[in-house]
This record gives sequence, C-alpha cells and structure tokens, in this order.
Amino acid sequence: MKALQVTKYGDITDSLAINEVSKPTVNAQDILIEVKAAAINPIDKSIIAGNLQILIPLPFPSTMAYDVSGIVVAKGDEVTNFEIGDLVYSRVPQEQMGTIADYVAVTSAAVSKKPGNISFEEAAGLPLAGLTALQSLEYAGIKENDKVLIHAGSGGVGSFAIQYAKAKGAYVYTTTSIANVSWVKELGVDRVIDYKTEDYKTIVKDADIVFDTLGKDYTLEAFQVVKQGGKVISVVGPLDEDSAKMFGMTEYKLPEEIAKLASAKDAEYKFIFMHPNGAHLGEIKTMVENDKIKPIVDKVYPFSKGIEAFTHLATGRAKGKIVIQVSQD
Repeated sequence: MKALQVTKYGDITDSLAINEVSKPTVNAQDILIEVKAAAINPIDKSIIAGNLQILIPLPFPSTMAYDVSGIVVAKGDEVTNFEIGDLVYSRVPQEQMGTIADYVAVTSAAVSKKPGNISFEEAAGLPLAGLTALQSLEYAGIKENDKVLIHAGSGGVGSFAIQYAKAKGAYVYTTTSIANVSWVKELGVDRVIDYKTEDYKTIVKDADIVFDTLGKDYTLEAFQVVKQGGKVISVVGPLDEDSAKMFGMTEYKLPEEIAKLASAKDAEYKFIFMHPNGAHLGEIKTMVENDKIKPIVDKVYPFSKGIEAFTHLATGRAKGKIVIQVSQD
C-alpha cells in the first residue's frame, strides 16, 4: 500500500516522500480502517522540522499524521463496539501515527462512528482540533455566560473552540486578522478583534477563561485580561508541573514569571496535552449532527499532492483544516 512518509528531519520538500509500505497488522483491540481522508495539523509540521524529537522521536521512515476518517475493514478479536463496514473517524494515538496511507490500524478506544451528516473529508478535519478544544474548555469548566477569549479564531483549533464555547452558552471574544473577520463572525463570535488594528488587552476585561493557542507573549498577557480566580488554558505555552510529570520531568518547575502572574490573579494556569478519546469524539459527533458544530475545511488535496498540502500548512494561512483525500467514495 502507499503512504506519505517523513524520511528525515528538515524542510518539507526534502523530508517527505510517497512510499510503498506493508499493510498494518491488527491487534486484539484494534480496528483496521480503509482511509478515505486524513487531515494535517501544525504539530505535523513541527515533527517534520525535528522540533519535537525529544518528546516524539521517530524511526525513519515514518508515515505522517494523526487525523483520519474511513471505513472499518477488519477488527481484532476483542473489539465489540465496531463492525466491518462502519464509517468512523479518529485521532490516532502517538504509537499508531500514520493516517496518510491506504490503511491504518487504530485502537478502538480512540475511534468513534463518523457524524452522519458530513463527508469523510469534513470528518477527517475534526478529531485533533475538536479534542483539543473540547478537552481544554471542559477542563476549564466552561458554562453558560462565561466570558471566554479564544486566540486565533480562524485556525483549526480556534474555529472549533469558538463553536464549542457558543454551544455551551458562553460570550466569546476572538482575535484574528481583518481578512478573516467576516467569516469568523459567522461562527457566532460575540466580539471579533482585529489584532492588526485593535489591542485585545483594552477590549477583553475579566475573562473567566483565556484559551491560549499562540504562546510566548500571549501566554503572559493572558493574566492581564483574566479575572481574579479565572483560568488560563494553553496548548502551546510552557508545561505546568502536573503536565511535566506526565513526561517524566519530576524536577520541573513552572516558569517563575507565569507563577507570579497566576498568583497575583489567584488564577490557574494549565497546559493541555490533547489525548485521543473515542467517547469525546462521540460527543462531537452528536454536536455536529445537531448542527451545533460545523467542520471548517480550508482545502482538500488529492493524495498525489500530499506534499503540497504540507507546504500550504507551513504558510500558516489556512482558514480551518487542510485535508488529504486518500481514496474516493
């Protein structure tokens, strides 16, 4: 079967290739998915560049990507929640990375049936972004009438987080560029902030939750706009101490600057490392089918143009998700 693989760390055009590989084997708790579509995410770009090799060391070559939608064509002896022919979607675990391929084997606990009212391409764009947003905002305890700041509302995670927060009844601020203001408004945002002409720090006051998808100075600035006792949730900032322990970093301490800022506001800082979860994907499926969440796809590439899809990802200009169609219906 064919697969899009990273062959070395480096530039996208030099490090990716479409290769012939062996069909994956299925363990007792796995299902084998015939891949219809796979989506790519900023983490994939960082993996190729070698920026994450300490946390995610790769053997070369390695098949790329984590998001997938497709059809169950085989299953392990212990799988009882799926049948051959089921239409499914998943964010596969790290050890099973490799969704840009004809087939991928995935532990059934990380899989959900696909929303019935959207295409395979739309479904493939949901898992990583959807799970990241859901797990982040649920950790924060999002509830009706909360004031929530979501940075980078036009991105894959941001666009999903906006819709999820609005479905929960929150008041949502988001930052974006003027080129994206109109379509971000269509997601239901209460206040769109054009970061090139407006200073969000003068607009957002006493937010219950700040969802940091940008990191660096934005992580620090979150404490200027969060309320006393609020929560700053980051998916790109420094690890918190509990998250560091998950990676075996027992001596790790939260950076002093963040610790001081959090203490001054009696606020909580939490780094969220998204984890695959089929039950959470089932919740997202229901929200999509109830028209609470709409997938946002920037562009669909055929498998043969998969490397071009990564080049597009590297520009950072995608509105929503970049998807690779692996096989047609």
